[in-house]
Amino acid sequence: MAARRSSDWGFPRWRGYGSSRDTVEVRLCDRHGCDQPGKCPAPKSPNSKDRWYFCEKHAAEYNKGWDYFEGLDKEEAARRAKSEQAENAGYAEAQHYGWGGSGDGSRSADEMRALEVFELEADADFDAIKREWRARAKKVHPDVKPGDADAAAEFQKLQLSYEILKSAEERREWRG
Repeated sequence: MAARRSSDWGFPRWRGYGSSRDTVEVRLCDRHGCDQPGKCPAPKSPNSKDRWYFCEKHAAEYNKGWDYFEGLDKEEAARRAKSEQAENAGYAEAQHYGWGGSGDGSRSADEMRALEVFELEADADFDAIKREWRARAKKVHPDVKPGDADAAAEFQKLQLSYEILKSAEERREWRG
């Protein structure tokens, strides 16, 4: 029987530097029936050291309903949200890579706040967003309520929220 030639010869090397032929143990996603690698640790309960390990899809699903500020007073929650936003600001320029900070996994935190203005769910499609924006904007438009400062402020809030959601939708369409 002839000796098998190593794939570790010549230039370029036929396998990566530092790699080996030994088997590598891969932890699978803890979600029942999922066969993807579980790379995203998630706490089993608040303040617990025990972790689930999910794939990215199931980690986003798990974190969707998680309230990170539960049990905190308003000032402490605002302080933590501000520090989290400051930490995520460094990643804002990486939005074109498909991720851009905290959110439910499918939308950014800014998009989630904009959806709250319209009182819509996170999975609302853009047609529903547009319908809600038009309905609400018609009620508080400066032409309908001239001289009303509260209506003007509400209209600006609606307009800003709509612009955030519109630009996010355009980015999604552009990415394909």
